[in-house]
Amino acid sequence: MDPILIVVIVVVALAAVWFLFLRKKEEPALPEAEQSRPLPPKAADKPSAAAKAPEKKEEKRAPEKATPPPPPPSEKAKPAPAPAAAAEEEEEEEEEVPVEVEPARGAAPKAQAPLSRRAKDVAGLRKGLTRARESEGFFGRLKAVFAGKKEIDPQLVEQIEEVLLTSDVGVKTTEGLVSSIKESLSKGDLKSEDKVWEALRAKAREVVDIGGGGIALSASPTVVMVVGVNGSGKTTTIGKLATRLTGEGKKVVLAAGDTFRAAAVQQLVAWSKRAGCEVVTGADGANAGAVLFDAVQKAKEIGADVVLADTAGRLHTKTNLMEELKKIARTMGKALDGAPHETLLVLDATNGQNATQQAALFKEALPLSGIVLTKLDGTAKGGVVLGICAEHQIPIRYIGVGERPDDLRDFNAEEFVEALLGNGTESEEKAA
Repeated sequence: MDPILIVVIVVVALAAVWFLFLRKKEEPALPEAEQSRPLPPKAADKPSAAAKAPEKKEEKRAPEKATPPPPPPSEKAKPAPAPAAAAEEEEEEEEEVPVEVEPARGAAPKAQAPLSRRAKDVAGLRKGLTRARESEGFFGRLKAVFAGKKEIDPQLVEQIEEVLLTSDVGVKTTEGLVSSIKESLSKGDLKSEDKVWEALRAKAREVVDIGGGGIALSASPTVVMVVGVNGSGKTTTIGKLATRLTGEGKKVVLAAGDTFRAAAVQQLVAWSKRAGCEVVTGADGANAGAVLFDAVQKAKEIGADVVLADTAGRLHTKTNLMEELKKIARTMGKALDGAPHETLLVLDATNGQNATQQAALFKEALPLSGIVLTKLDGTAKGGVVLGICAEHQIPIRYIGVGERPDDLRDFNAEEFVEALLGNGTESEEKAA
């Protein structure tokens, strides 16, 4: 045999043996790499697979055992929550329950006894007259007079008189109120605190119930001239009144007749923008009568319903300035027959008896048709309303009890007396 062939055969035989040896050495690693692959079940594994099947069924039934008991009848319509969210829903329901119950309890009295429009108006007035109703105010001091008194005697009447006099009611009005109480006491009619309060309220209503309750639009346009001393609140009153009238659908023209105070013109222009109405102005120092004449003409041209004419503030003791007001009024009459149809005097309630004196002098110069009493929320006395009505017989058109436009209120005698005096009893205070 050829030696070369023998060598080749030996090499091939050795290579085959070496290859088989290496293959056997690598075979054990293959199952480890393939352990993660799912192998098909063998015949020997069937019993173990069958044993696992019931466990899977039991796992599916496990949530049924953990399911909470059926909800109460009121909640049957709700779907059963998932087990993971059940606890959260229960906590949410526990937090929502008091929120639903509390408003229901609070709303019940309102539904049973809704406040009437009059009750709301009286409540709003009481809030505006808070200072007069405090312990140091008009109402509070009157109530203190009766504290602990089981019987009403003449000495008590003297204390009532003192409170009235120091609350800007005025001497004449106080005498009328006190004499009425004394007369009733002599007859034996006033034997209790409630009866005295009712007597005071009845007399007060009689004093202030002389008309009022807002301006009447008697012409087209109705010209309203607003007068008063410096700082009484004329321009602000005009702005609030314009806001109200435009809100009611009325077409309003403002007339900046205070040509001596530049700030007054700027203030009126600002109010006109807020209210959405026309404003007629003039140059600084211009003739006030000419500005108001132009304003009336403008109102006639555009078909306005109301002209609200501002005038310069002036001291009631200055005769020449009061005469100037008369000329301004006559000028407006030339622009429109019958103008001004309303002449409103604006008085600051915090001026007390001085406001009553202002009313007397303005009344001599002009035919006043009404009074606007401002800043009633800033005084603890409040009796000035009674004094003005009793001494001058000029109706109160509006009262101001705050800074907002809604705080300029039509004067209503019964509501005002109810808000200012109440009846002084504990039950009335709780109702307030």
